[in-house]
Amino acid sequence: MIETKTHIYFVPGLAAGKEIFENISLPVRRYEIHIIEWKIPHKNEPITEYAKRMAAEVREPNSVLIGVSFGGVMVQEMSEFLELKKLIIISSVKSKSELPSKMRIFKTIPAYRLIPPSFLENSKNLVKYGLGIKSKAKLETYQKYLSVKNTQYLKWAIQQMVGWNRSEEIENIVHIHGDKDPVFPIRKIENCIIIPGGTHIMLIVKFKWLNENLPKIIEDSFN
Repeated sequence: MIETKTHIYFVPGLAAGKEIFENISLPVRRYEIHIIEWKIPHKNEPITEYAKRMAAEVREPNSVLIGVSFGGVMVQEMSEFLELKKLIIISSVKSKSELPSKMRIFKTIPAYRLIPPSFLENSKNLVKYGLGIKSKAKLETYQKYLSVKNTQYLKWAIQQMVGWNRSEEIENIVHIHGDKDPVFPIRKIENCIIIPGGTHIMLIVKFKWLNENLPKIIEDSFN
């Protein structure tokens, strides 16, 4: 008897490419992994329309959708167009109330519009100032994962992140979050699975925990 596989679709964080998931390994007999990479947004494209385009990449019914950081925001928007087995976010937020104060200020005073393209194109700046990573070793480690450098996409994505307006949490969403996340502090986060010592890049540094526990979460056997 051939076992039917569950299809899992991952969406990376802001500016990150598919390489960010290189350490994620799930049982191949049970799961088939797909990675949805970022598209270049149309001029003034609303997040709902962009999410609809991204959702079109999910071709199997009853799939699992997993998003990291801004990808977590995106999968929530994508879920409006899909019938899913499970919706999971990692190192992200479930509503605008979980956004840190500094991001909400940027929505009111959109200083991000003044960011020069040269600053955005330097992935070191995104890592250092966007993710709060200061050590030289970690800067160099994470830089290689930020392969999306199109300034039209980057400005659009930053605008969508700071201006995200979801007020109600999606029912049955699973939220995995580190208690040392400097981008989305745990004090603002509710109803989540807390990973001790997990930072905003725990997809990289806590991948063993994710590899062990994602199947349990997907199959509702996680305790």
